[in-house]
Amino acid sequence: MIQNPPNPDKLIGEASSLDRWYLAYTKPRQEQIAQTNLEQQAFEAYLPLYKKFKKTEQGSVALFEPMFPRYIFFRPRKPGQSISAVRSTKGITTIVRFGFEPALLQDELVQRIRQVEHERNHATLQELSNLRPGQSVRLKHTALGGMDGLIQSVSSKRVAVLLEILGRPTVVQLEHHQVETNG
Repeated sequence: MIQNPPNPDKLIGEASSLDRWYLAYTKPRQEQIAQTNLEQQAFEAYLPLYKKFKKTEQGSVALFEPMFPRYIFFRPRKPGQSISAVRSTKGITTIVRFGFEPALLQDELVQRIRQVEHERNHATLQELSNLRPGQSVRLKHTALGGMDGLIQSVSSKRVAVLLEILGRPTVVQLEHHQVETNG
């Protein structure tokens, strides 16, 4: 959880100063530059990435984008290491603060974010797809573009769609990017 402690020592208690994470706000699309520069300054930097699939004419392509655009987590690697250098790190705009105190995140929250990132980034297109058997879809980018049908099955590469062509039910195999959900 992001916290705004009245006294940072109370948040830390017996825990090491290395158990807390700080949050930095980056320049637009410079999260990876900030991560590299933080690591070069002996900080541990964590940029959660989010797997998504971009639809192209050749099919779906996996892309990894920041889960929280313009934000990066960091923490010192050495006891007593100051975070003041982060403000002038290339790619960083500022350290996120609540008043005068930097925002602190518990390690448990960062570990949960890592777990969600790991699960999502190892999922297949089929697992992340919003296409399900029995769902009504509209075809696009094919000779049958604009027709409506029902999904019969979904695999990692193809979607089987039941169409009515010339008054007869016909199953057509299409790629994920060639169908879109109705409404």
